[in-house]
Amino acid sequence: MADENISNRLIGLLSVRGEDLGAEWADKVTGSLGGRVSRAEVQRELQELYSALVAALEEGSLDGHSEAFGEVRALLTELSRARAQQGFTPTETAAGVFALKEVLESALTGADSDVPAYLRFTSLLDTLGLYTIEVYTRTREELIAAQAEQLMELSTPVVKLWDGVIGVPLVGTLDSARTMVVMEKMLQALIDTGSEQAIIDITGVPAVDTEVAQHLLKTVVAARLMGAECTISGIRPQIAQTIVALGIDFGDIVTKATLADALRHALRRSGVTLSRTPQAGSR
Repeated sequence: MADENISNRLIGLLSVRGEDLGAEWADKVTGSLGGRVSRAEVQRELQELYSALVAALEEGSLDGHSEAFGEVRALLTELSRARAQQGFTPTETAAGVFALKEVLESALTGADSDVPAYLRFTSLLDTLGLYTIEVYTRTREELIAAQAEQLMELSTPVVKLWDGVIGVPLVGTLDSARTMVVMEKMLQALIDTGSEQAIIDITGVPAVDTEVAQHLLKTVVAARLMGAECTISGIRPQIAQTIVALGIDFGDIVTKATLADALRHALRRSGVTLSRTPQAGSR
């Protein structure tokens, strides 16, 4: 009953002074966003949120987690995701909700003072503000994951070096997730190009340990199952020493020091006749 009485008092205040409170709220939020979102856009967002808040209060609830506030949470989800995508901080996002506290505080002073209603409403806004941060955080994690996946795609290109020969130049650390991307892209490229020779160049891989070696071996085996021969190039002296020290056995997998050596080998295996171009001045 107490919550219902407080809800009724808040409904009266928010309904009677709705236009003025909404305009003041929009002004404060627009200022906190540094003008990066137009006031018209902010006012549209907050007007929908304001109406949903009043509708939820009309159901006699002050619990931000209740079913009555479902529409409010849906609007906050949309707003929080938009702010995250636009590059705003969690503080700037939640400040949009908390700004209503300041607006309501000025409305509940003097003769219209209703401290109990104000305290309950600020508690409700705290709950809703924390909800925006949770949504914002999830959205940012999704964006970061998507960007990491895009970077991984970009960092594992598969290029056609010659008819029947494709190359996979690797740069950076090679882990399980990235190896799966390499394997999938290389096998698909073998199908798309009809190639029977693949070169995995690890010149840009800073170090090779047992885990990296196992990943490479799995990729080579997968290529063989597709009927393709795989050559690993870019075995620098330091990496060769590490491989020997770790006791890693590449078996019958062809390895070459440079990409050029690997390409010559692949072309020969493809039946391409190679000839050296005479140097200038030679006879």
